[in-house]
Amino acid sequence: MSADLTEAWVRVQDMKEDARGWWQNRLNRKNLTLIVVIFLPLLLLYIFFVKPPSDFPVEEIHTIERGESVISIASKFEEMKIVRSAIALRFVIEILEAEHDVIAGDYQFKRPLSLFSVARRISTGAFGLEPIRIRIPEGATVEDIAVLASRELPRFDADIFLKEVAGLEGFLFPDTYFFLPNANVNVVVRAMLDNFEQNIRQIEVELSESGRSLDDVVVMASILEKEASIFEDKKSIAGVLWTRLDMGMRLQVDAPFVYFLGKNTFDLTRSDLQTDSPYNTYRYEGLPPTAIANPGLDSLKAAVLPEKHNYLFYLADHEGVTHFSETYEEHLEKKALYLGT
Repeated sequence: MSADLTEAWVRVQDMKEDARGWWQNRLNRKNLTLIVVIFLPLLLLYIFFVKPPSDFPVEEIHTIERGESVISIASKFEEMKIVRSAIALRFVIEILEAEHDVIAGDYQFKRPLSLFSVARRISTGAFGLEPIRIRIPEGATVEDIAVLASRELPRFDADIFLKEVAGLEGFLFPDTYFFLPNANVNVVVRAMLDNFEQNIRQIEVELSESGRSLDDVVVMASILEKEASIFEDKKSIAGVLWTRLDMGMRLQVDAPFVYFLGKNTFDLTRSDLQTDSPYNTYRYEGLPPTAIANPGLDSLKAAVLPEKHNYLFYLADHEGVTHFSETYEEHLEKKALYLGT
């Protein structure tokens, strides 16, 4: 190839490289322009309007009242940090054509949601309320129940509960319950009372035949709940205690001391036994004025189906085994043998 042709070929190659570079630079500028014009505004829209607020109120319950306007809902949700902009929420609701179909009720958000997700939830009535499992153990007092429920239910007020259930100790049936997170005191109390009524029907024949009042049976069952854990022991203890009552003897049971003094059998002193309280069955005849706990079905059954025997005394050793005696002398012997006193 001649020198002239070589030089011409090199010039052509240079021109091609220059053209390629020119187009590349032009494309880069065009792409950058597209990013700035299209994507940057979208990013800003997401950051300032669509993205969940950093302090989104997870797990809290928020109420949309029946008949509440979209303007009010949007303003409230912005104030509560559920959305970043009330105007944006109203705009999205209008796009969804749900302005007149926002569903009233209680909403709970388990995680931060975008503007569109919040709008979709309230326009379709996706409340997000999942049942909460609460186990009320047998022998729980109303104070115990107040603590357990208030720990799990955001709208449960322990102080209101204790006022509402005054006089209902023993009638709040212990069980495993499933409540929605928006359950309040009335819902909890109604569920527990209904459950008590359903369970008491299982022994209504025996209750009628026993000749005892429901109130007395509930008080006795609450004592049995604290005095023993085995059903047969509860029946035997019921036989002792009903016999004592029928004979005009004092019950002299330790369980009520936990209720009014906070001490169990092994913590009691002689001075404790002299405490002036209607729950002190060492000083006062008859049953305590109220139940001392909320008994389960076994204790209620034992109270209406006491074992018939000649025992008048019983004690539980350090292993929880119950020992029965017919005479006081025999009782003292077993007390020395099993308790060392």
